[in-house]
Amino acid sequence: MQGKLVIKEAKFLTSAARAEQFLRPQKPMIAVCGKSNAGKSTLINLLAGRKSLAKTSAAPGRTRLVNYFDFGEFWLVDLPGYGYAAVSKAEQAKWAKTLEAFFAKKEDVRHVFLLSDIRRDPSADDMQMVRFLVYHNLPFTVIATKCDKLSRMKAKERVRAVANAFGLGADNVIATSGTTGEGKDALLARIAQICAPPAEDGEDEEF
Repeated sequence: MQGKLVIKEAKFLTSAARAEQFLRPQKPMIAVCGKSNAGKSTLINLLAGRKSLAKTSAAPGRTRLVNYFDFGEFWLVDLPGYGYAAVSKAEQAKWAKTLEAFFAKKEDVRHVFLLSDIRRDPSADDMQMVRFLVYHNLPFTVIATKCDKLSRMKAKERVRAVANAFGLGADNVIATSGTTGEGKDALLARIAQICAPPAEDGEDEEF
């Protein structure tokens, strides 16, 4: 079990629109992806303990660039949201191309947080994203956002339902709320595991 991770400072690094602008990570890099309006910016602000490090919007589809944030021990990368029907097919294709280009250097990505609204079943786009991550052997955790919208008991039910829909164990789904801070400690514990150096040969890894 890793010690609790403490985030002392978080700052925006840069935005990238094209593959040649992507940064090569200088520390463990965690990608944040999900449908438009799944709560990516809210999650980043929750971890930072700030309301406006990442810009949030009531309108889906705001994040059109790859945005890099430095959290001290690790980087978070906010990826364009997918599955937003109100933009043109050309714009959707452009976002998909950006995602593919980003994950082409999968050795740069230590882990992926896939965000999904806890109140809704995973969409076809979410399922496709999971298949993509599994196919490319990219480790990921599902973050079930907006759990403050449900009772505690209902949220637990939905975590199991989301895990089942994705074919995962319930421990691979973390329920969070940017409003109440629910799930932040569990998220920090998961990040501590992600950032820990790999076990040496002959050492038992903890799961």
